[in-house]
Amino acid sequence: MITYEKTTLSNGLTVLANRDRSSRMAAVNVLYKVGARNESPSRTGLAHLFEHLMFRGTKQVPDFDTPLQMACGENNAFTNNDYTDFYITLPVDNIETALWLESDRMRGLNLSEEACQIEKRVVVEEFRQRYLNQPYGDVNMLMRDMLYKVHPYRWSTIGKTPQHIEEATLDEIHAFYNHFYQPSNAILSISADLDAAEVFALAEKWFGNIPNTPYTKPTIPVEPEQSEARRLEVERDVPATTITIAFHMGDRLSRDFYLGDIASDVLAGGDSARLYERLIKQQRLFGSVNAYISGDVDCGTFTFTAQLLPDTTEQQAEEALWAEIEELKQGRISDYELDKVKNKFEANTLFGEISVMNKAMNLGYYEMIGDLPLINREVDIYRSLQATDIADFSQRVFRRENSSTLIYRAKR
Repeated sequence: MITYEKTTLSNGLTVLANRDRSSRMAAVNVLYKVGARNESPSRTGLAHLFEHLMFRGTKQVPDFDTPLQMACGENNAFTNNDYTDFYITLPVDNIETALWLESDRMRGLNLSEEACQIEKRVVVEEFRQRYLNQPYGDVNMLMRDMLYKVHPYRWSTIGKTPQHIEEATLDEIHAFYNHFYQPSNAILSISADLDAAEVFALAEKWFGNIPNTPYTKPTIPVEPEQSEARRLEVERDVPATTITIAFHMGDRLSRDFYLGDIASDVLAGGDSARLYERLIKQQRLFGSVNAYISGDVDCGTFTFTAQLLPDTTEQQAEEALWAEIEELKQGRISDYELDKVKNKFEANTLFGEISVMNKAMNLGYYEMIGDLPLINREVDIYRSLQATDIADFSQRVFRRENSSTLIYRAKR
């Protein structure tokens, strides 16, 4: 169990504190509630660009990394469709270095023309190397565009096209920063051997004077229910043909998330799971196969993906995946399979609670999704799931009319 206390500063910053008496390290996590879902369809990729820009330094501290290294700290960040997260670990005695740096870049970021141009070039090059010039690099983009018609999940975190970043003006970049990078849109979570009162006092010292500009949160359009099967076939210069079949499912706070998560582990949770055992070892249809959920805050997806062996036809591949789906619909899951994946989740949860970094990050995440106490309830939720629940989930979600299929064909 992760213990915590919570407060909100007068400028709207949410502060969460976990006391870890077993470690001399501190974890400082700042989560901004902005991701690709908050972008305009005509100017995508800005959330990811800011993940880079936040390390460009400020007017007060031109080099972000040097003072942190002097304090024996490490840091990193990531962006997804729902939020952007920055995290630092360092000795607890040096925690104020992390708070000083994070508070400074919350409102004092260097957004000069030179800094923005440098990071824009970095992001555009990343787009080209990882998505346009990489084998299978555009699979996720093709799937998103097929799955979503109105919701901003229809583009990846990197954006829809590199031109959106190349053409972003300095005014647009400043507006994005001023809109989203402010106290009321952020969550500061700290795990360290400090009591909550001390954490809150430090948060007030370093963040309390940062002004907050109230803003209206944009309305995210709701994706309409899919009513017919979608299909796309493309040909690319890749080693092997792949097939991807994805289905819409419930959001992160729905019961569907847990049912989809446990179903994906039954199917693909290691070399002893169904898809590997049956479709790779026994039937020898695929070189690799997987099943996973997106875990998005809004309604997410359940995806099957497989790489075909040279002698496997596309028809055989689809039929084999749908056969596994049909078996799930019948509720044919043994107690052993269920217990194995439940035990795995509980073990991963307990192991994750050892790390101050994991605790700080998880506190910020569960606060962001709107149910902080859920951080300590999820093991019980997984334990409560039965084979009949997974069958019901499969019957509701794995419907042909709810499917989107991508055949990513290797050139002959």
